[in-house]
Amino acid sequence: MNTVKFSSLPLTPALLENIESLGYTQLTPIQAESLPPILDGKDVIAQAKTGSGKTACFGIGILSTLDLTNFRVQALVVCPTRELADQVCNEIRKLARFTQNIKVLALCGGTPARPQAESLGHGVHIVVGTPGRLQEHLRKRNLRLDNLKILVLDEADRMLDMGFEEAVSEVISYTPKQRQTLLFSATFADPIRELSRKFQSNPVTVSIEEGHHEDAIEQRFFQIEKNNRTNAMGYLLAYYRPESTVIFCNTKKDCHDVANGLERNGFSVQALHGDLEQKDRDQVLVRFANKSCSILVATDVAARGLDIKELQAVINFELPWDPEIYVHRIGRTGRAGNKGLALSLCTPQELPRVKAIEDYQKSSAQWDEVAPFKMTSEHQLNPPMVTLWIDGGRKDKVRPGDILGALTGEKGIAGSEVGKIDIFDNHAYVAIKRNSVDNALICLRSGKIKGRNFNVRKSQWG
Repeated sequence: MNTVKFSSLPLTPALLENIESLGYTQLTPIQAESLPPILDGKDVIAQAKTGSGKTACFGIGILSTLDLTNFRVQALVVCPTRELADQVCNEIRKLARFTQNIKVLALCGGTPARPQAESLGHGVHIVVGTPGRLQEHLRKRNLRLDNLKILVLDEADRMLDMGFEEAVSEVISYTPKQRQTLLFSATFADPIRELSRKFQSNPVTVSIEEGHHEDAIEQRFFQIEKNNRTNAMGYLLAYYRPESTVIFCNTKKDCHDVANGLERNGFSVQALHGDLEQKDRDQVLVRFANKSCSILVATDVAARGLDIKELQAVINFELPWDPEIYVHRIGRTGRAGNKGLALSLCTPQELPRVKAIEDYQKSSAQWDEVAPFKMTSEHQLNPPMVTLWIDGGRKDKVRPGDILGALTGEKGIAGSEVGKIDIFDNHAYVAIKRNSVDNALICLRSGKIKGRNFNVRKSQWG
């Protein structure tokens, strides 16, 4: 159990008093690991979820470096949404509430830019903003970062999900090379590590989640008769009701048959196999990754390189011959500290494959039973998101920030209702939470994106 106290850190008495007045005494695990290197001026990449205490980590780090006599921007926090930026501002203001003359400003879309520019003109110590609005103020030279000491990328994986990589890179291009850079993300997927390589210098890596462990995955085997495989799979989907599932098949034919069978019964499903053209593969992966499709049926070849966050379940429609492939399949769930579920159907003829898996993993298989079940449309799972298709993309100079701004402007929907944004050459896709789809369509159809009207509709495959 963590017993590190804030009083053990090299903080000023005023800042320590502020922290203790908020009722903070002991550090959370992420604070205990990341605050010492942050206070030491090192770059840090930290795996941290909402509610872990990460905002206090970089907030305390920022407040420890400020020169209050210099009313220039010394710290910049980049956030994916206006709501998160507001939360961060409030938290930093709370941490600084007994320290006079600290100026914290939020620069986000959905509110007029002119008053923000005026506030910048009066002098600000800390800016918290969203990528699109920060770009706008930097290009107009309202915001200058020559005196920046510390840069924070908060919920970096969410920013990449929303398509803000180019915007974030442009914002960082305005910052001094000599700076401290802190990167917080719920996952350490390859795109996040690439972001760190580009913009950080010898960062200290902090991951409270101990990474991917076999005990993070609940493995269950179900012995069935060969002619009952499809209904048994339907039973597993209906009983466990995972929000996102990859079903692995050994052949393209099974892949087609399983996907078609699930689709006939009203399930939200896509097939991923080697015969798909790149355009179709892109669409399938967009829809599954943005959670507007619940089930992906795939062959091992097609699933190479597949990295889906928060995948709740893997189902082996048929066990592979090679136990190493089995371990690779199930390793796609139970990542980044999440619990995963691996469910495998097995006929009597496949029992030697289970024995090979037991030998490989050096542990006994856990067996369970499938109840009598007939798959019908009443067992379907509605995915949490719906994909909207927009008839404009990179060639029309449409950026993720333009789409987000059109959705979240005056009388728009909350940024938290917007999911992954994917921009292609001639079109774009944006995922919207199911209960906000109608309002999102009204926003995009009645407003303008990039000063233009684009056709917008629910995706024909979403």
